[in-house]
Amino acid sequence: MEDCPALGTVELSLADGIARVLLNRPDKLNALSPDLFADIVAAGEWLATRHDVRVVVLAGAGRAFCAGLDLASMGGGLDPQRIVARTHGNANLFQQVAMVWRKLPVPVIAALHGVCFGGGLQIASGADIRVAAPDTRMSIMEMKWGIVPDMGGYALWRGLVRDDHLRELTYTFREFTGAEGATLGLVTMLDADPLARATALAGEIVQRNPEAVRAAKRLFNSHRALDEDAVLLAESVEQAALLGTANQREAVASQLQRRPASFVDPA
Repeated sequence: MEDCPALGTVELSLADGIARVLLNRPDKLNALSPDLFADIVAAGEWLATRHDVRVVVLAGAGRAFCAGLDLASMGGGLDPQRIVARTHGNANLFQQVAMVWRKLPVPVIAALHGVCFGGGLQIASGADIRVAAPDTRMSIMEMKWGIVPDMGGYALWRGLVRDDHLRELTYTFREFTGAEGATLGLVTMLDADPLARATALAGEIVQRNPEAVRAAKRLFNSHRALDEDAVLLAESVEQAALLGTANQREAVASQLQRRPASFVDPA
């Protein structure tokens, strides 16, 4: 078990290439407080520096994944100037809470249960894959408070959800289940035990060539913003960099010899 930063509202662990990030305000259904905002970003940014991380499982402690913004903890509210300021690359702090998972160089799997509202849904949307219990309660809830989704949702939902469905969910802030979320595209797969399923999936991914997995995520993160010529070139550049490397040769050898692969983490 790797030594990880001690964070007050996030439980972080790393072992055998799998990082586990647990939102840990169970008495508040993991609602987003200033401390939780800061700790989520700190966890994600620490993981981004680690070459021994191959996959991340993101979950919530207790009865829920995340109930959205904890209004009572926000004191005097949000400063409009702080919202507009770009403090984390192309994002503000609140957007980085969701975007940090999309920006990580490795796959992130979110396990959703209980409730997944507002900012919680945007955080989950930053993951590569979302596993939800069929009865998870979900909502794009910001319109309830007279505001718009502003934690990266519009960037993260692009390509996931048909535009008219996304508009209906945003304008009405109606609740829907994990099962409906799967039909809409907001949920990747359903399982009565989403954390167990997410952990099992992480166990599969961690056995793949970590350099190829990171290359695949780079391509996924860039391909929607590029034209066809640029996408084709990006594929070729990533492939050329992988061919003949020790990990790529090990992938071939392990398949031919029908044995588990032994990969080296990228430098």
